[in-house]
Amino acid sequence: MKNIRTRTLLTALIAMTLLLIGIAGATLAEDSIYLPIVTSGTGGTIPIPTSTPTPPPTPTTVPPTEWPTIALDAGIAGFNRPVGMTTAGDGSGRLFVIEQAGVIKVVKNNEIQTLPFLDISDRVVCCGERGLLGIVFPPGDGAKDHFYVAYTASESQARSATAQLVSRVSRFTVNPDGQTADPNSELIVLTYDQPATNHNGGDLAFGPDGYLYIGTGDGGGGGDPNNHAQTLDDILGKMLRIDVEASGANPYLIPADNPFVGQAGVLPEIWAYGLRNPWRYSFDRLTGDLYIGDVGQNAWEEIDFQPANSTGGENYGWRIMEGNHCYNPNPCSSEGLTPPIWDYNHDNGDRSVTGGYVYRGAAFPGMQGIYLYGDFVSGRLWGLRQNAGVWENKLLLLTDRNISSFGEDEEGEVWLVNYNGSIHRIVLAP
Repeated sequence: MKNIRTRTLLTALIAMTLLLIGIAGATLAEDSIYLPIVTSGTGGTIPIPTSTPTPPPTPTTVPPTEWPTIALDAGIAGFNRPVGMTTAGDGSGRLFVIEQAGVIKVVKNNEIQTLPFLDISDRVVCCGERGLLGIVFPPGDGAKDHFYVAYTASESQARSATAQLVSRVSRFTVNPDGQTADPNSELIVLTYDQPATNHNGGDLAFGPDGYLYIGTGDGGGGGDPNNHAQTLDDILGKMLRIDVEASGANPYLIPADNPFVGQAGVLPEIWAYGLRNPWRYSFDRLTGDLYIGDVGQNAWEEIDFQPANSTGGENYGWRIMEGNHCYNPNPCSSEGLTPPIWDYNHDNGDRSVTGGYVYRGAAFPGMQGIYLYGDFVSGRLWGLRQNAGVWENKLLLLTDRNISSFGEDEEGEVWLVNYNGSIHRIVLAP
């Protein structure tokens, strides 16, 4: 039994390592083909519905304190390959945990509910770097009657004969009981082909402006061989920004202040580019700043940053640079690129960054304002913060977990998602 359990855990670890790191040398088909829902993706060949942006919140700084000594609570176990966690923001205190194979489970009063919130395993392709990868509820307080997910589906649904699968963002309806969702209510918002099976991104987040941000990943393979991330008429390797809540009869609208609206040959959905595989990103609920954990190639992992007052258009550098280091070409020029606020190498067994959250809870003032993030392979958990305009980083905890994601509950407490089947609240050590 011990050997069976060991092999099972090893198999899960290998699968998720592929999910987050990506495999150099993977077979890559032709460029992915974008399946637009509203626009042609060429920056204006047909009329583009637009919407009016909401100003971001005024940034607020919190004076640095001593670094805290942290720990993980006992946690809640019983999940199968969990890769994400969120809340509905409805005051219920429920936690919604994503299982990679296509199931969303609910935690209420620290107990996993027997009935799944949603089960779409019949249409989700799992696992490795594929699966149900993201969930987000619309912004605002009160009960929610719908939500959005991101997942990978069969290549038979792709437009290109060379695509190996598709990535999809869909909207689902919550049943009248508020406890479950209708799997037959799917409204597809966005679908795009994937030329390979890795680097699928899959995270979703609503910004303070009320728009949906979608990290796409560069399409896979080793080193982004077709340079998707630097190509502005390509959806891959980007951060997209669309309006799904005021879209009316359209699946989505293009925000009028997206940086490339009206530019010929550029996708108007693009908010930022030059990303390899943005595995978990989040907005600081106090300042509105955006933090992105972008998985590296063979040597460097990075944390990218976008201030709340940004007008978009940042080029975060991939594949020109990996972290702060030239990748292709080498030597290279960093002119016009937005460097990461932090990068780290693989010298200590670290292999795959998992982006987290800035702590804004009330339970542990000593963690206030610290961005908590980790590494899937090594289990290390760090804190990152700005001190007098300089970013400083500190290892806060060496866990024995495979950190597949982080989550934030309604009170702003930060949770760690362990791919081996549990979630844990990050607390101050006794």
